[in-house]
Amino acid sequence: MIPHDRLIKIFTGNANPALAQSICDCLGIKLGDSKIDRFSDGEISVSFYETVRGSDVFLCNSTCMPVNDNLMELLIMIDACKRASAYRITAVIPYFGYARQDRKTKPRDPISGKLVADLITTAGADRILTMDLHCSQLQGFFNIPVDNLVGGNIFVKYFIEKFGEERHNMVVASPDIGSVQRARYFADKMGMPLAIVDKRRMAANQSDVMNIIGDVKDKDVILFDDMVDTAGSMVGAAKSLIETGGATAVYACASHPVMSGPAGERVDNSMLKELVVLDTIPAPRPKLAKLTVLPVAPVFAEAIERVYDEISISDLFQ
Repeated sequence: MIPHDRLIKIFTGNANPALAQSICDCLGIKLGDSKIDRFSDGEISVSFYETVRGSDVFLCNSTCMPVNDNLMELLIMIDACKRASAYRITAVIPYFGYARQDRKTKPRDPISGKLVADLITTAGADRILTMDLHCSQLQGFFNIPVDNLVGGNIFVKYFIEKFGEERHNMVVASPDIGSVQRARYFADKMGMPLAIVDKRRMAANQSDVMNIIGDVKDKDVILFDDMVDTAGSMVGAAKSLIETGGATAVYACASHPVMSGPAGERVDNSMLKELVVLDTIPAPRPKLAKLTVLPVAPVFAEAIERVYDEISISDLFQ
């Protein structure tokens, strides 16, 4: 527990105030008094109603939908704290938007992930605290420390409690080649073999499943990924695992429930038994029948406490 007389302040933007409040509850401190509003022309107005001078400030705001509004909120909050003489400013970004734009895939492409990293650094952030970056190399886009927490451990605990010894007859599957590394980590933690759904992406947010690498016949499968956006890939992979691979049931987990467009309808009408996500992004409303949401506040609270106390947080990466 962090004593109340220490100079630590946690503030939130409008992206996910419930998560920020849960983090404060875990730490036993009060959420900072601030307000983010809009002027009549849409410009963002940030007001802090308590001093931050000399304080260790943590600004919590996922850059989820509406991405640009939430990003601007974060940038302006950072600037305000910098100009108010905060001792250190940590941007707590549970979900980091623009992370998929980390390289050029065709001529004249921007690298928007690098641009966003530069904007956050230029605004005055001293440190980044995030979870399950889409590409780990994004950490190199920043010239300040980046702590990329692992959400997979939360899923490990959930599924071990759910399946117990039955999990030894299950398989973890990566929904594509790009997610193999994180799926292998999860499979090792679960004590399960790994399969890969090989797919060919035909256009943005669309993919055609080609074949399955690994044995999933007559087994329950857990699809593991870092995010679910339109859910097309995940739903298609579940269908392929059952119809082509012969799996008996497919569960899925993803850290970030972006859930854009028709994602909710696709998930509830799919062959998935359950989709488990974290609350780095507010869960879609109304609640989906197949959706289970797990809290990340305890992990972020421990990371914040360790950063504040200047002790190692490497244990949280294991």
